[in-house]
Amino acid sequence: MKLSITALALALSLSSIHAFTPPTVSSLSSSSSTSNNRYETRISMNIPAPTASGGATPEEIQAAANNEPPPSSFFELQRASVRAAQAAINDGKTLLEVEFPPLPAQVLDMDDVSAYDVAKANVNLALDFARSFVSTDEIEGDVAVMLPDESECNIMLEDLKLEPKPYPGVILTSLRKGEEGDTRMFKPENLFIGLMGRGSGGTVKPIEGVGMYVIVVASAQELPDVEELYEQIKTPTDGGKEPVIVFYNLKLDVLRGDLGAPAFPGKDFQDRFLSRVKPVYYLRTRQYSRSVSQPPFIINFQGCIFRSYPGHFQTLLDTGTGRYRKVVGNDLRPALGEFKEQLTDALREEGAIAKKEEEGALFGFLRTGYKTTTWWEEEREDASLEWRT
Repeated sequence: MKLSITALALALSLSSIHAFTPPTVSSLSSSSSTSNNRYETRISMNIPAPTASGGATPEEIQAAANNEPPPSSFFELQRASVRAAQAAINDGKTLLEVEFPPLPAQVLDMDDVSAYDVAKANVNLALDFARSFVSTDEIEGDVAVMLPDESECNIMLEDLKLEPKPYPGVILTSLRKGEEGDTRMFKPENLFIGLMGRGSGGTVKPIEGVGMYVIVVASAQELPDVEELYEQIKTPTDGGKEPVIVFYNLKLDVLRGDLGAPAFPGKDFQDRFLSRVKPVYYLRTRQYSRSVSQPPFIINFQGCIFRSYPGHFQTLLDTGTGRYRKVVGNDLRPALGEFKEQLTDALREEGAIAKKEEEGALFGFLRTGYKTTTWWEEEREDASLEWRT
């Protein structure tokens, strides 16, 4: 299904400040949007971020990243995500995560926008991302944007009317490849291998001359293919730079929740591999509701976790005016339960909801429950902390 004309028009006409936020929630008290203005994010005025090449010190770069606001347009987002990835690569990171909404929130909520529409948007964004790393100091060689298998890649090439090399130095290809001369559009053996979530059966091979792999549209069952690729490229035989793998808009937080289920990779996959993936550019929005004892009785609020490397993870509260207010900065990525509590504490400070002592310990416990983290958000003995730092 193609994006409707209405959806496309809305995507182009949206005010840039609302591009990455759900529809504005009006239930917050006005004090939430007017106080502490010094922490509100504002539209950038095209002031370039400090860089090492521009003479900025590491402390200046870190401070700027810690206070960087969410992007106000997709152009700004692409530029910021590339800058964050470049900084991480220069620091020796080779497993990177880039995560953000690929379409404006209002478009994503439309009934006629399918998962395939989102996949096409992600492929187009990934191709633009890849072009930014061609012929740069960070990457040696070409950049490959990779879908899970040849069938998906062929369909995407045909639907987007692209060549396998859509831009100089950029390749659109697949993780799994069939034998040379096998021209079948659909390969049932790939389906059965994928359903087991146990690797590709030897069909994943690195591409000669490629210095960066950008993985798109992969499911939890297909993530072991990425690990298989990593094991083959992590030690270059020619003495050159280690190729970089970028997990591009895969929603790893969601995919981690599938680990351990029947026909999916086991939970040890998080400890062994996924925990080593560094979130370099991360923007995830969340919406919540909370009952109160006074009118309006239900308060809807929303916020986002935002990180642009080398900055810390910012907990941002939507003020209801199209802007975010920074609540706190976290050196470790907060678990979703912790993130919600940080937003709730900010509302308590504003007087929008009752303070903890007024609410009562029992009532507070009934709201949050005994467990506020998922299994993969907890400290695990064999897991790396890269995914949280």
